[in-house]
Amino acid sequence: MTEEIKKIKERMGEDLLILAHHYQSDEIVSLADSVGDSLKLAKTAEANKRAKYIVFCGVHFMAETADILTDEGQRVFLPEHDAGCPMADMADRVSAERCLERLENEFGKDSVLPVTYVNSKAEIKAFCGRLGGTVVTSGNAPRILDWALKQNKLVLFLPDQNLGRNTCVDLGVKLENMAVYNQIHDELYYDCKKEDVRCVLWGGYCHVHHFITDETFQSMRKAHPDYKIIVHPECRYEIACAADGKGSTEYIINQVKNSPSGSKFIIGTEKNLVDRLIKNNPDKDILILDTNSKCRNMNKINTENLYETLLEIEAGNFTRQISVDRLIAKDAVKALDKMLELS
Repeated sequence: MTEEIKKIKERMGEDLLILAHHYQSDEIVSLADSVGDSLKLAKTAEANKRAKYIVFCGVHFMAETADILTDEGQRVFLPEHDAGCPMADMADRVSAERCLERLENEFGKDSVLPVTYVNSKAEIKAFCGRLGGTVVTSGNAPRILDWALKQNKLVLFLPDQNLGRNTCVDLGVKLENMAVYNQIHDELYYDCKKEDVRCVLWGGYCHVHHFITDETFQSMRKAHPDYKIIVHPECRYEIACAADGKGSTEYIINQVKNSPSGSKFIIGTEKNLVDRLIKNNPDKDILILDTNSKCRNMNKINTENLYETLLEIEAGNFTRQISVDRLIAKDAVKALDKMLELS
């Protein structure tokens, strides 16, 4: 199938663009035209005006973002429709509107500025765009949340509480000045005075990073005291604080890549990425913090469904196309453009 995919790529030429997220398997990465994080790949799709067909090897929200940013005549495809993101699924428009109503009743009308992680549904990006909010990535979150916190409004951060908490602490916001919204029970928790709440964290999380435990961290630290531990900011606050460094996927890759030969790392992020770092940096000693850190949804994309997708495209069958409603896309673009302006 790999050889057949290469033949299809050759036949389709510039009409086809295959994008692969860092968390994809080596087999998929080897077939991609571009590899990166979700925003980098969406921007790659946006910049490519020649490709008629863009196949996104990632999860659903990533393909949605690519569809929002590309031209109307371009089609975006996801090889496996069930490749979703549990964290993105933790926030939808209905629950976001319900949260907004609750916050405005408690803190005042027009008091809320919503900011969403790029790992969110198109309808959540549109929700933020409609209210003057924006989008962040794990890389630019400090800069953009710094802007948001200076707008004299209550910042609502969706859907990843860990990225929001870790970033806001770095920006000087105290833990006691952060509220948490439980979207399942429509409940709001905070320990300070109402007027001292600076931000509200949506109760979502990434299962890959959130379930790295303190016990696992301390065990690895004890067994390998001379290793530098770096983690993704989607990890829980206790893990992020105890690590020697934290940052986006690109940050982690560059930390390893630019380190001298013989460097020792323990890395807390998705397993496929760590395995690739180990393979690509044989002169360095790299361990994974938690061997269970594998994104099962990312791994739903495989050579077989990629091959089937390309065959269907050649046959004019577009059943795997991802298409965002134009009205939703219009508001989502506002939030994405705001992020690009700020970063």
